[in-house]
Amino acid sequence: MRIALFQPDIPQNTGTILRLCSCLGIEAHIIEPAGFPVSDRAFRRAGMDYLDAVEIVRHVSWTTFEAWRREAGARLVLATTKAALPYPAFAFRSDDILLMGRESAGAPDHVHHAADACVTIPMRNGMRSLNVAVAASLILGEALRQTDGFPPAANGDAV
Repeated sequence: MRIALFQPDIPQNTGTILRLCSCLGIEAHIIEPAGFPVSDRAFRRAGMDYLDAVEIVRHVSWTTFEAWRREAGARLVLATTKAALPYPAFAFRSDDILLMGRESAGAPDHVHHAADACVTIPMRNGMRSLNVAVAASLILGEALRQTDGFPPAANGDAV
């Protein structure tokens, strides 16, 4: 399982998702350009002390990410408010890439067309969307549950 962030806008959300990936042993992919400096130094300056425990793969563009993904043969699952399929009804696989769109604009049409599947989080009428880090947590949690992908708790206590 992997999480990919499409041109993230907000460093705090990216930091939260990287911490999520670190704690759960998930590889993180950042598809640039981002709305902030994407470097180990910038993350460390933001207090990202979990950085050493997460594998971050940077892609300089959507094109380079797509070339890598196709070569890897990985299925792309886009989280979007435009999907009809609720994420709990989707059958995740352990080699999926969960793609999260930009906080300010979601994912453009060409990204939607490239996705192998699109899933959404069911919400009350009139609500636009959840914070991207919250959405990533919900969907990743279900994907790991379905694929038995949660790491064992080090001391038996999970938080």
